[in-house]
This record gives sequence, structure tokens and C-alpha cells, in this order.
Amino acid sequence: MPETSALLTPASIAGAAYIVAALLFILSLAGLSRHETAKAGVGYGIAGMAIALVATIGVVVSDAWGTPQATLGLSLLAAAVVIGGAIGLWRARVVEMTGMPELIALLHSFVGLAAVLVGWNGALEETGMTGALLDIHHAEVFIGVFIGAVTFTGSIVAFLKLSARMKSAPLMLPGKNALNLGALVAFVVLTVWYVITPELWLLVVVTALALALGWHLVASIGGGDMPVVISMLNSYSGWAAAAAGFLLNNDLLIVTGALVGSSGAYLSYIMCKAMNRSFISVIAGGFGIAAPAASSAEEEQGEIHEITATDAAALLRDATSVIITPGYGMAVAQAQHPVADLTAKLRERGVDVRFGIHPVAGRLPGHMNVLLAEAKVPYDVVEEMDEINDDFADTTVVLVIGANDTVNPAAAEDPGSPIAGMPVLRVWEASNVIVFKRSMAAGYAGVANPLFTRDNTQMLFGDAKDRVEDILRAL
Repeated sequence: MPETSALLTPASIAGAAYIVAALLFILSLAGLSRHETAKAGVGYGIAGMAIALVATIGVVVSDAWGTPQATLGLSLLAAAVVIGGAIGLWRARVVEMTGMPELIALLHSFVGLAAVLVGWNGALEETGMTGALLDIHHAEVFIGVFIGAVTFTGSIVAFLKLSARMKSAPLMLPGKNALNLGALVAFVVLTVWYVITPELWLLVVVTALALALGWHLVASIGGGDMPVVISMLNSYSGWAAAAAGFLLNNDLLIVTGALVGSSGAYLSYIMCKAMNRSFISVIAGGFGIAAPAASSAEEEQGEIHEITATDAAALLRDATSVIITPGYGMAVAQAQHPVADLTAKLRERGVDVRFGIHPVAGRLPGHMNVLLAEAKVPYDVVEEMDEINDDFADTTVVLVIGANDTVNPAAAEDPGSPIAGMPVLRVWEASNVIVFKRSMAAGYAGVANPLFTRDNTQMLFGDAKDRVEDILRAL
């Protein structure tokens, strides 16, 4: 019977730790699916990552111990962990909620770049494999580099669009779909070629091809679909991590990558259904590409009805029911805390106050939910679009705070609109609509909104936080 000490090798201990970490990651996903358990879910994720890091560092140290390269290698590892951890903590502390979408896009690019570097390392390193195993290894290298490179440049473009360093309008190159399809066909051909003849120039070609494809895919997608893009890039980064796990023979990376990849893809599918979009069309950059020169909503001009904060407070004072529909503008103005105070004050007066959340409100899935939870808005008054849409007709006042495309009646009434068919919050059915807006500029999708000229709509211009605080003082 083997001795216990012989069984407890660094590799076996790390394998057991990886299983524990994987279970914690699964618990983390389950916890994050509900408001009430989200905090515990974050804790599970942190614990799982800590265990994974310690186990991985332990294996690296045990493998390198006693070799001439041990001191240099361990020093580089320690420096990378300290520098990376310091940058991560710094960014997490200073980033605003409005900057979270672009930060996440940028973090996805790091995962993609890591997968590319791991793939290249796998190609340059002698593996000692032969036969079918070597062919599989070559396929892993090629696929990992391709997925990683697409994720890298796609995430960079998403970051540039979300941070307004690049126009949000979709890029319209001639034969756009043919270019994307041609790139995929070329990738398949190059993969077979590389498996048969693993020449380094083929890896150079596929890296350049994937970098160009990632840039073009996301550049071709309009601003209205950016929440779906972020979700899909999250999925891509998961598959890139899984590919790196195969190359590094790391079971935890494979499991974690598969969890992230599949959950991101499923979330993207759910969001596309909520937007009445084709999943394939969005990923192929279909939004707004074939938009008409001018829709009927854009041609129609109407009169703007402006309201003051004092008059808005009077409407709210006499209301029996109020629905608040927040958007990215609320996040930019950091108005969630005054909105929470307004909610509490109205509820004290006996007004039925609820929130209507569109699936793609903001620039990130769940963006508005996180902001409202941060401001301590009760979970039971925050409802999804499908739950609340039929109630607008019986609502006294709707407050549209920073939302634009998600409350655009053109989506339901104008077949020529670029967002035609997209489910939206039917706020115009309420008795009174008050729109908080800085100016009459179009939303992130670049589509005109006829809601602003409706007879029952009144515009309250200015910074959303300041205007809500003005209403609070008037109340």
C-alpha cells in the first residue's frame, strides 16, 4: 500500500484545490443570479480565486525549486502578482459606476491577449508529443490564438466606443458580411494547414487575421447593441481562457472558461430576445447597417413642452402611482441616491412608486439594478420590463431619468426606424411623462425619439441629480 506522503504531491494538492475553487465559482454564479444572495456570490468568487492562485503558485514554486532558473522565475512571478494586484485594486477603488462598462471591456482584452501569448508559447515550446496528440496540440494552439486575438481587439474597440474615444455609429464597409465570412473560412483552411504543416508563418497570418476580424466585428456594431457586445466579449474571454487551459493542461482554467463562456453566451441570447434581435445578426454587426435615410419619426417635428422642478413636484404630490424608468443618464449624473430619497418620500405620502428596468438599460447588463441596489432602493419595487409594461396605462406619472432608446415609441410604431421591433418600455401610455434630459440630443443608438414631442410629455432639462434634488426641496 503506498504511503500517504507519496500521494500528497504538489500536483495532487493543486488538483484538489482546483476542484474546490471550481465549486466555489459555480456557487458564485448561482449567488450572483439574485439580489438577496449577490453579496455571498461575490464572496464565493473571491474565495475560489484566492484558492486557485495559491494552488497555482505552489505548483510553480515546487516545480522550479532547486533549478538555476528558480530565483529569476519566482522573482518575475512575484513581481507580476504584486504589480497586477496593485493596479487592479487601484482601478477598482477609483472607477465610477459610469466607467464600469468600459473597464470590463478593457479587462476582457487582457484575457484575450493572455490567450494569444499562451498560444504562441505553446507553439514555440518543445512538447515532446508525437502522432495524434501533436496534431491536437497544434489545433489547440491555432484555435486559442484565434479566439484570443478576436477577443483582444474586439474588446479594445468596445472600450473605445464606450468611453467616447471612438464614434458609436456602426462601421459600414462594402461587403461587410462577406469580409467576416471570408475571414472565418480562411481560419478553417489555415487551421487544417497548420495541423498538417505547423509552420510559424501560418501562426503569424492567423494572428493578424484574428486581430483584424475582432476589430471589424465590434466596429460594425452600433451603440444600441453595445450591452450585448459586452456580454458576448465576456463569453469570448471565457472560451479564450478555456483554450489557454487546454494548452497549459490546467483543469481549473478549462472549467472556469467554460462557465464564463457559456453563461456569457446565454446572457447574450436572453438580451437579444428581449431586444427582438437575431443573435447572429447582432454578433455580425447587423444593427443600423441598413437603416433608411430618414424614418417617419425623424421627419416629424413637434412642439416641446418644458416643465419646472416645482411643477413636477406638484404633479408627483397629487399622483397615486409613479413609475421611474432609469437609463445611462442617471448613472452619468450619479442621481441614484437622490432618486432613492425621492422614492422614499413619495412612498411615505402613500404614492405607489416602482421602477421599470429595460433589459439593456445602461451600457452593461444589470447596470441600473446595481445602481439602485447601491442607493438602497428596495428590491420589491424594481421590476423588469415584461412585469411592468402593461401597468403604464394606469400610471399617473412616469419619470424618465436618463433613458432614451429604451423608451422610444418609434420602436413600436415606426416600421422605418432602425430600432423597429425592439421591445421598449411603453411610458407614453401613462397620463403624464416627465423626461429628465440635458438636451434634445439623440440617444446612444443615434435614433430620434418622438416621445419628447408627445402631448402628455414634458421635458425637465438639466443635470438629473440637480433636478431631482430640486423636486425634493419643492416637496
